[in-house]
Amino acid sequence: MIPFHSPESPEHGGRLEAAVRKWGIPRDQWLDLSTGINPVPYPIPEIPMEVWQRLPEPDDGLEDIIRHWAGAPAEAACLPVAGSQQAIMALPAVRKRLHGLGRVAVPMPGYREHGHAWQRAGFDVVGISAQQALADDLSWLDSVDVVVWINPNNPTGQVLSPERLLAWRQRLARRGGWLVVDEAFIEGLPDHTLDPWAGAANLIILRSLGKFFGLAGIRAGAALLERELAKHVNHELGPWPISGPARYLMKRVLQDENWQAEALIKQKEASVRLFALLEQHGLGHPSGALLFQTVRHPQAAGIADRLAQCGILVRCFDTPEALRFGLPADEASWRRLADALSGIHICH
Repeated sequence: MIPFHSPESPEHGGRLEAAVRKWGIPRDQWLDLSTGINPVPYPIPEIPMEVWQRLPEPDDGLEDIIRHWAGAPAEAACLPVAGSQQAIMALPAVRKRLHGLGRVAVPMPGYREHGHAWQRAGFDVVGISAQQALADDLSWLDSVDVVVWINPNNPTGQVLSPERLLAWRQRLARRGGWLVVDEAFIEGLPDHTLDPWAGAANLIILRSLGKFFGLAGIRAGAALLERELAKHVNHELGPWPISGPARYLMKRVLQDENWQAEALIKQKEASVRLFALLEQHGLGHPSGALLFQTVRHPQAAGIADRLAQCGILVRCFDTPEALRFGLPADEASWRRLADALSGIHICH
């Protein structure tokens, strides 16, 4: 296990205002590739005025729409949440109330809000390396009470098979342990989702609308889990965890299967193009998911600064040293990124 240390407030991509202040480049002149979000979002329809005027109604059919979209079985609860982040923050309190404090394992590197939330609630948090996640020896699971896995992982793109994750769940469940699987970037990997097993004991699956649909601002997602545990999570979230307009939009976008199919094709093409572009410019062999590519490089911070001087914002990591690139939105953005990379002397 790897020691986990979290800053008071973990950093995220999309901190464009901070970049504007640091580099003195006006906001409208930036190409922001720092987030793994679809740069061509779902077209927002007009929202009826009554949706703004009425309190959100939990029996509006949204849970069944989420179930159909995810392919979850009838026995699973499909809770709408204000982005998977809301569930990430609520789960430690629920676990603490039901089982007391314990030890939680999270992937390292990985989305740090997971470990941060458990640590802040008083849990002992340790890290899982990429190598340990692939090990045949599962005895390490007996030393933890909760395992969080991000599938595919952000920022590394590492993916684990459902068979491996279900074996983890089974071993954890013997001792009342939980498996939490964050599927924020699962689109494009239908053979790796655990959604068909949603509702199984001690399994919690988190889904997001912010990434694939490009709608991070509406704060919308879902938690798929067993119904009894869902009651406790609902209690922790309180009434109206997400707004009426967000529920309205969730229903609309999750049922638009034609848009989803077209968006998936476009994102797959863009992902392959980004991989090739980064490799072509000497950034090694990228890894990632549908909406981002990550490259490990000893000069990551310097390259990020050089790109920022060109008004291109990418996400930089220091442990290990790496850069994460989101997808450009249009041809002009692709050319701008290619030109900037061509102007950087990248040493190997």
